[in-house]
Amino acid sequence: MFILINRNRLLYIFTIFIMSIALFFAVNTYVIKGSFTRHAANNQQQFLILIHIDEKTLYLFENDKCIKKYPIASGKPGWPSPIGEWKIVEKSQWGKGFGGRWLGLNVRWGNYGIHGTKNEASIGRSASHGCIRMYNRDIKELYNIVPLGTAVVIRNGPFGPFGMGFRNLKPGDRGSDVLAVQERLKQLGYFNGYESGIYEDDLKEAIFQFQKDHNLKVKVTISTPDYNAMGYSEFE
Repeated sequence: MFILINRNRLLYIFTIFIMSIALFFAVNTYVIKGSFTRHAANNQQQFLILIHIDEKTLYLFENDKCIKKYPIASGKPGWPSPIGEWKIVEKSQWGKGFGGRWLGLNVRWGNYGIHGTKNEASIGRSASHGCIRMYNRDIKELYNIVPLGTAVVIRNGPFGPFGMGFRNLKPGDRGSDVLAVQERLKQLGYFNGYESGIYEDDLKEAIFQFQKDHNLKVKVTISTPDYNAMGYSEFE
């Protein structure tokens, strides 16, 4: 009986020992794997492009640190660059007129991107049809650094989507300010179309009804009184 008990105890101790070893390796494998995953995630290169239209400057950030700074040209009057937050959705090697490189953005109201130019004297000015121009050597360098999906933030002045201030919008106009008007009128129940950033007939009908309901002059042009009635102000 004494021998049997000791054998049972030995078997019990041996079983516990084996289970402990198995648990040790399982836990440590999990910890090591978890540490490796976090290490890899923490060391992933995260890029952000910040463009200040008023400064005519493009800043490239890597993991929250500015690593590059480039001069640019932006949209000329009547052809504003797309203010807002975008992503690079296309990388192509276009012709010499675009400096050989194109970084396309997911802007709703047109085909906008960052590219080079055959007119490098335009850099530093408002000269494009809305795209961001760079020196050809600079766009080639940027193209080789940033991957698809890189965030691009375009800013111009203190008034968010309105840039340096309100502009009078008329049918056919497009831009971040048109998009802001569409979004606000949809919130207020006047606009039921797609927020495209383009002033088309559906937006015209919505603004007519909004103007009537708010005792505003009914007209196709969207101007300061209309913006103010929507709750927008240049003094925020």
